[in-house]
Amino acid sequence: MAKNVADQLVDMLANAGVKRIYAVTGDSLNHINDAVRRDGRIQWIHVRHEEVGAYAASAEAQLNGLACCAGSSGPGHVHLINGLYDAHRSGAPVLAIASTCATNEFGSDYFQETNTIKLFDDCSCYNQVAATAEQAPRMMQAALQHAVHKHGVAVLGLPGDVAAADARDIPTATRLYHPRPVVCPSPADLQQLAALLNDAGKIAIYCGLGAVEAHDEVVALSQVLKAPIAYSFRAKMGIQYNNPNEVGMTGLLGLASAYRSMHEADVLLLLGTDFPYTPFIPEDTQIVQIDIQPERLGRRASLEMGLCGDIGDTLKALLPLLKEHTDSDFLDSMLAFYREVKKKMQIYVEDTGKEDAISPEFVATVLNRIAADDAVFTVDTGMTNVWTARYLEGTGKRTLLGSFNHGSMANAMPQAIGAALSQPGREVFALCGDGGLTMLLGDLMTIKQYKLPIKVIVFNNRALGMVKLEMEVAGLPDWQTNMENPDFAAVAVAMGFTAFSIHKPEEVESILSKAGKTEGPVLVNIFTNPESLAMPPKIAFSQMKGYALWMGKLILGGRYDEVFEAVKSNYKHLKDVL
Repeated sequence: MAKNVADQLVDMLANAGVKRIYAVTGDSLNHINDAVRRDGRIQWIHVRHEEVGAYAASAEAQLNGLACCAGSSGPGHVHLINGLYDAHRSGAPVLAIASTCATNEFGSDYFQETNTIKLFDDCSCYNQVAATAEQAPRMMQAALQHAVHKHGVAVLGLPGDVAAADARDIPTATRLYHPRPVVCPSPADLQQLAALLNDAGKIAIYCGLGAVEAHDEVVALSQVLKAPIAYSFRAKMGIQYNNPNEVGMTGLLGLASAYRSMHEADVLLLLGTDFPYTPFIPEDTQIVQIDIQPERLGRRASLEMGLCGDIGDTLKALLPLLKEHTDSDFLDSMLAFYREVKKKMQIYVEDTGKEDAISPEFVATVLNRIAADDAVFTVDTGMTNVWTARYLEGTGKRTLLGSFNHGSMANAMPQAIGAALSQPGREVFALCGDGGLTMLLGDLMTIKQYKLPIKVIVFNNRALGMVKLEMEVAGLPDWQTNMENPDFAAVAVAMGFTAFSIHKPEEVESILSKAGKTEGPVLVNIFTNPESLAMPPKIAFSQMKGYALWMGKLILGGRYDEVFEAVKSNYKHLKDVL
């Protein structure tokens, strides 16, 4: 059989290192599907929903460096969108093949016709449609280069008739290139930064994902400057471990120790971070930001200096220019405060809860203890984020994936699919909210079909917990946040899983340990306390006022029991902030 364009493109994907295509096949995508079957080097992962495929590809790309998903005309394209938005905002190198109707039908309002250029414009760094057999391989090569080196989503629109056409030789490259440049500020900028740091008093460091690969250099810098190190959620697993000067996270999910270190410093170094919550960034501190993407400089804070560079390359060049600080009073005081904060956090763990109202902090602590040192955790947006942010610990080998920038529900289970396929041999825990899991429940069957040893842990609080909290601190009665759920364990058993339900705190450790040792797909349905609160590290008066107003409105509305349960469940939080 003569080689067609679909064969040519699949060959390029395989040569670029793509191992899987996550997709629902059909119509215009069938030629690619058949080319994958005949080639044999790429696995076609038949997801139940294209959004799941995009999330799974995003997870694989973040773990392995490149991944691919696909969707066919019309609905298949639209279903990809949310997962691709998340991938693009996460900096995941994902290639999305958007097969379309035949070229002669373009602009005719044909069945399932979609304008892919308009549709994917806001969630991609490359977005083109191949209209001829000559264009297709050139666009594929460009898409691969963009995805890998722009760290985002590249979309190739591929009409069915082009995919089926005879392949053509082209004069340009058909392979992926991986240059590794050194990116560092100029010598003059480094000298100016060194002078600022050498003369500074109290210095704090805040790390984002861009600093993770420079863990050792960051720790060395903190030792020289006697600077505490705070970090973002995405950076936690890569910065926290083997780090004597870490003081935790800041932000809505963070700790008071990180917040205080940043606000009491004279100079704050922002390394590889695009942390979006400006209320947690100090206003009266000299701030220096270093990022490999210079367009990010200064968009979150007013800067004393803004430098462009890879964090590892930059710190290697900077460290020899620095004088070691001898005064460690600021660092010592921040570390002492961090120890105090961590001690208080254990109070919520020791109060394990009661039947059908298990403390989620306790559950997260047990998971942290039983999980392997190299486990992969995927975490749903919402309250599940809070417990994992505060109680899962980095080891240097663990990975944590979530929808940290896009903030979508339902990401954890699909991301676990990509993690399990791309990282065989590692434990994979999908930490799901009940609201998130029910959104894409059908793809539990994808886990079963491919016999993936994923442990799906459901924090079943019977509510949209984070939305409920948002309404409470705004002084609004929570409305339409409660959920009537199925028996998740029974649903999982019907889908071929091993499943457990946990109703009592004393069951948590034994059942989670058993689940972790059970082969194949496992779902654990844990009835957590729906009234557990997540207080940010800095409580604004408006939040306290809103929470009190919420209580008053519920009482006036006759919902006394809910107020009583909320106060009883969170008295430890409330006594510290009200």
